[in-house]
Amino acid sequence: MKSLHSYIGGRFVPGKRGFADINPADGSVAATVTEASAEMVDEAVAAARKALHGEWGKLGARGRATVLYKIAEGIEKRFDCFVQAEVADTGKPLSLASRLDVPRAAANFRVFADVIKIAGLEAFETELPDGRRALNYTVRKPIGVVGIVTPWNLPLLLLTWKVAPALACGNAVVVKPSEETPATATLLAEVMQEAGVPDGVYNVVHGFGPNSAGEFLVSHPGVNAVTFTGESQTGASIMRACAPTVKPVSFELGGKNAAVIFADCDFDATIAGMSDAVFLNTGQVCLCAERVYVERRIFDRFVAALTERAKSYDLGWPMEPATSMGPLISKVHREKVLSYFDLAREEGATVVIGGGVPTFGDGRDSGFYVQPTIFTGLKESARCVKEEIFGPVCHVAPFDSEEEAVALANDTRYGLAASIWTSDLQRAHRVAPQMNAGITWVNCWFLRDLRTPFGGVGLSGIGREGGMHSLNFYSELNNICIRTE
Repeated sequence: MKSLHSYIGGRFVPGKRGFADINPADGSVAATVTEASAEMVDEAVAAARKALHGEWGKLGARGRATVLYKIAEGIEKRFDCFVQAEVADTGKPLSLASRLDVPRAAANFRVFADVIKIAGLEAFETELPDGRRALNYTVRKPIGVVGIVTPWNLPLLLLTWKVAPALACGNAVVVKPSEETPATATLLAEVMQEAGVPDGVYNVVHGFGPNSAGEFLVSHPGVNAVTFTGESQTGASIMRACAPTVKPVSFELGGKNAAVIFADCDFDATIAGMSDAVFLNTGQVCLCAERVYVERRIFDRFVAALTERAKSYDLGWPMEPATSMGPLISKVHREKVLSYFDLAREEGATVVIGGGVPTFGDGRDSGFYVQPTIFTGLKESARCVKEEIFGPVCHVAPFDSEEEAVALANDTRYGLAASIWTSDLQRAHRVAPQMNAGITWVNCWFLRDLRTPFGGVGLSGIGREGGMHSLNFYSELNNICIRTE
């Protein structure tokens, strides 16, 4: 049985207590993980702070970019290892991990290596009232030690999305991966060693949230900033923990995202796109569309077509190439999703397809699979319309006017993502800015330029990441003013 330990100051350090890393496909134990104590988190933060004053702190932007390129190459050299670790931890299909998670991890390091090399800063010549002049210019400094807390749904992708810009800016990091998905953060430590990253620049502490590594990290006085992706409630707890030391935070939290389907859409392309938007990664993507609003005159046709797509998913073993939908992450999460399925029925939903647990007659029956599910008929006030479920499920409702569609889409406490599907370009430009969301897709979903701002409003988060927006979070911008005459 493989054992996964914390990585502190360039070495793997076992904790005193262990816990199981469960394979969601069959409930088997994929690895044992040792939990970091408070003292180990102290050691990791100290190692990170020491690294800031050593070889790493002396590297310029181009030198750091070179290291990031080597990390990207290291991920690609161990591509199959990362895919296998990600599939074992999450249960996602081999095809998805191979085309999304691992390639994007390498891309994150390359993109931020490119961005840091060309990142510009402000400079102004200031004219004073007496005719003299001054030069004001800005320099970028590392913010220091960054605490990074990552989720279980896209563990490697979202880990590298944060680690890459933090290192590009010259910081050192302490990572607390989800206890559900510890493997790829640990594997990345091996790549860091091979790429020549100095000891202490990248540290990993395994464990849980309250009264464990997560809480110890985000409340640590030696941590200068915290970034987190995960549930809104957990984000609020982390914000409270950061408040006494006034740490800057960047949070990408939950979503109850809307899709608006107009009758003039390219119907086949819309069904293909919405199938991904609802069911990709078993619906365990913060950007997935759980609320789907369809113009009434194509409502029945849309529901029938999306139902056929739901029937087409192969809920197979994750490592089989034909598998297109894997299990949910855990037994606890499946119980949550199933409780919402039961609640939807109580609230008066029509179950178009799914709503239960598939049976296989093999080891998958001990895993955490659920059926892809479509509901209709709920009131907008229903909890299943208002609360994030985070599974392969959506509720489809009709609308009659553009104004009604916008109002329905925006009737939520969340504001992460939205999508609009229409062939009318004027309508697209008119409706998209009205969406109360951090990102609005038109005739597509999950398409990203990594240089653009990413984040949410309301319960969906605070701050923006991506391109220069990430660099500005992971940096202290220092203004220098010199009187020139």
